[in-house]
Amino acid sequence: MKKNNVPQDNNPTYQGYGTKIIYAVDDSGGYTTVKSSGWEAEEIVLMDVVSDFKEKANEAKARALSGQASPIEYFMHLKLMDPPALASGLGIARWRVKRHLTVRGFKRLDQKMRRRYADFFDISVNLLTDFKDHFSID
Repeated sequence: MKKNNVPQDNNPTYQGYGTKIIYAVDDSGGYTTVKSSGWEAEEIVLMDVVSDFKEKANEAKARALSGQASPIEYFMHLKLMDPPALASGLGIARWRVKRHLTVRGFKRLDQKMRRRYADFFDISVNLLTDFKDHFSID
């Protein structure tokens, strides 16, 4: 994309965050960085992804409240993450995160690991541990 063709659609999702830097081709044919206030097509896709994660979070919440899933799954989706992203953020193996997403795996977590998850999600350990006491099915 040419430097002067970089979209400037003033996306609502950028509000409060300023602009995004993207690469474009300058007049001499080289790559350069250009600020963009957004692109309508990107906005549509982003909002669709956010909507999917909200739906997954609601489904995970219902499963966690019924005892069929770990509360970690709910918070993972609420923070717009998948198991590989969560594993990377925590600095642990994917297989460990996948195990912690099960009810059995969650119940076996020691206090130190629960604290790591709670700190990562920016919630209290109590909220993570006593999930059913803090939430209801909508």
